[in-house]
Amino acid sequence: MNPLPLLLVASGVVLQSHAETITGIVRAQGKEGTEDAVGGKYDSRKFKFVERINYAELRDFVVYIDEPPAQTPTPPAAPVQVITTKKITQKGAMFSPHVLPIVVGTTVEWPNNDEIFHNVFSISDAKSFDLGLYKYPEVKRVTFDKVGRVDVFCSIHTAMNCVILVLPTPYFAATDDTGRYSITNVPPGTYKVKAWHERLPSQVKEIVVTESGEARADFTLGITNLPKY
Repeated sequence: MNPLPLLLVASGVVLQSHAETITGIVRAQGKEGTEDAVGGKYDSRKFKFVERINYAELRDFVVYIDEPPAQTPTPPAAPVQVITTKKITQKGAMFSPHVLPIVVGTTVEWPNNDEIFHNVFSISDAKSFDLGLYKYPEVKRVTFDKVGRVDVFCSIHTAMNCVILVLPTPYFAATDDTGRYSITNVPPGTYKVKAWHERLPSQVKEIVVTESGEARADFTLGITNLPKY
């Protein structure tokens, strides 16, 4: 693969001559037979309110080119934001977005739009930090300088959690509410493209991007092909 010369713009988006787009849909699928795990004690008072995964409603997939880039990607000049909800509901405070893919080197802002304190922290190998107690209008920042998954929590509110997925490539996209994604400005070549979800095994497909149009890769993620013990 011989990528053409890169042109970096201030927003951090990589533009390329003769660049094309990778598109597709990502879905999740439960294991066969799990739909039958109802009735009996599942409907009893003890277990009827236990939350079950609806695979058809899973969101927050990320798709990216899973190969070392030809050169070190340039992070965006402006920080990316992960915000909290503007109002505390009975479901608790939340981070938005829940999953944020970024290129390595990106600075993320953590504004607190609530009128109460939050304490954002992580103990992940890729990035450990503790922003301490703060509230509006104070804004804290973290620069993610190592590739990997960073799980983030609030030490006060148990429902608050999110994932920062730090990637070595600028070629990535988060899916929309329908599971669709679009990775733009990809130079022609053959690539390994990975679909990721925080709860499911990832899936990789090899695709060819030509100069004549869009390349497409659809994914269905599920608990399959794992060793049994």
